[in-house]
Amino acid sequence: MIRNVVGSVLALAGATAAVLSPFRAWYDGRHGRDYAIDELFTGITDAKSALVSSILLPFAFAALLTLIGVLLRSRLLVALAGLVVLGFTVLWMVRVAQVQDGLVIGADGRGLGDGVSNALGGAALLLIGAVVMSGRGRRARAGRVDRAPEPAAPEAGYGPEAGQPYAYGPPDVAPPPSTDVPWDPARDEDPPPPGHRA
Repeated sequence: MIRNVVGSVLALAGATAAVLSPFRAWYDGRHGRDYAIDELFTGITDAKSALVSSILLPFAFAALLTLIGVLLRSRLLVALAGLVVLGFTVLWMVRVAQVQDGLVIGADGRGLGDGVSNALGGAALLLIGAVVMSGRGRRARAGRVDRAPEPAAPEAGYGPEAGQPYAYGPPDVAPPPSTDVPWDPARDEDPPPPGHRA
């Protein structure tokens, strides 16, 4: 329970950071929302993208996956959301590096901005949250009735089916002979006491 709570908090924090990252500077002061999704596959240009078709869209999708994964306590969905954020961020870095002949990290506002670090940090939090979460516990199927184990079949050669009671063991062990003499009413009016011998 505690692991699910901690993992959910980390995942939600990561999703929030990922969604907010396109509104921060990504490279040379240019915000992430200015990069179109198709530019990640065709090449980065200087054209400004609309918000609905910008890099914000896959991050919003990842946030939706995160929310569903937290509600369902699904580690797989949360991890998938982290991979979506990480994948699109890395793909953007590759495309920008191709255009700029490498990536630069500068303290004067040039080069990589804090939007990229927010996206990478959000992806890391999502993946860590998926690892921390314990997921759903195994639940018994509805309507499932546990059956008692069936008794083992008796060994062949003895048992009630073979005409031998269990008390005497296998058929090669015969019961002890009786020492009592049957009572004959013509010989004696009263039955003999137990253990009487003729």
